[in-house]
Amino acid sequence: MTLEELIRSNDRSQLESLALQDPIFGIDADNVRDRIQTRLALFHESYVAIADLCTELKLSLSIETIWNLWLPLAMQIADWRQAKQHCLIQGFLGGQGTGKTTLTRMLSIILKQIGYQSVSWSIDDLYLPYVDRVALRNRDPRLVRRGPPGTHDVQLGIEILTQFQQGNFPIALPRFDKSAYGGAGDRTNPERINQADIVLFEGWFMGARPIVSEFNVAPITTEVDRQFARDMNEQLRNYVPLWELLDRLIVLYIPDYQLSKRWRKQAEHQMIAQGKAGMSDVEIDQFVEYFWKALHPELFITPMVEQSENVDLILEIGSEHSFHRFK
Repeated sequence: MTLEELIRSNDRSQLESLALQDPIFGIDADNVRDRIQTRLALFHESYVAIADLCTELKLSLSIETIWNLWLPLAMQIADWRQAKQHCLIQGFLGGQGTGKTTLTRMLSIILKQIGYQSVSWSIDDLYLPYVDRVALRNRDPRLVRRGPPGTHDVQLGIEILTQFQQGNFPIALPRFDKSAYGGAGDRTNPERINQADIVLFEGWFMGARPIVSEFNVAPITTEVDRQFARDMNEQLRNYVPLWELLDRLIVLYIPDYQLSKRWRKQAEHQMIAQGKAGMSDVEIDQFVEYFWKALHPELFITPMVEQSENVDLILEIGSEHSFHRFK
């Protein structure tokens, strides 16, 4: 029988056997029966909402991904929340194209079925207002794009996460409209949050800390590029107090970081095919490499994964967006 057939037939014994062959997310012989029974119940309770979101996001519905990733990960996060006396601040680090936003939205659906109210939030929502970023760009033309360290209101992020941890509701959660000012983006009306048990906080350099490096890695090839990398590295010091408020950190890791370019090009090609505006392949290369010059994944993410420092869980992503290894 296929995995889908086993799930739909509620074949617990076979599903328990499969789980024990490749145990992840804390499953062992002592708890496998309860964990699989809970996962089956969550599957049936969450399936329709998950399918609806896949339709909205134009994603193919993968039973394997629901069963092997989204459900057990939500259960793991719920366990972490249960051990806390306050709102859990769950961080997610993932480069471009890793599916951070999709993952957090799926987790919110499942966590609601478990009984936890969650909020999906991004470090993008902490971008400085448009007028402030224009002033910043005038002072430092290298910050031509939003995104690198220094383009966020870190103190605001600290204040918001502290409010969540202290339970100071309601909270005016900052939101950012990327379409404003012709795509330059600007702050929009904050979202009123009356209650939350878990904050799913994601970002492309979430948890990254300053390093010691010569910054001699492509595409950092000139002294101008190296100085930019050094300055962005120094900017990370301002973010450390924000990272210290994370209770847990999950890394979505791409061993072949060059895949970010391929995935971005695929997305742009799809938009252009639908009659929407999109970047050319050359523009995409320049766009992605700009962020690599700021914080190169080989220098900032790979060491975090190899040393597992300040990291609680690592999900490795394959070329087809498959999560095929967990640490």
